Amino acid sequence: MSRLLVIVVAALVVLIGALFLLAGRATERPLTPVEQAVSLENLS
Repeated sequence: MSRLLVIVVAALVVLIGALFLLAGRATERPLTPVEQAVSLENLS
């Protein structure tokens, strides 16, 4: 194998590994409600 082909294959393996690593870290976080006081002037 030529040196360029080995570098390209190694880069692809690293890229695919990084994609799987990032895909595994994607998790949904539960929503947290935020309550704020509203003055009576803003209700009308």
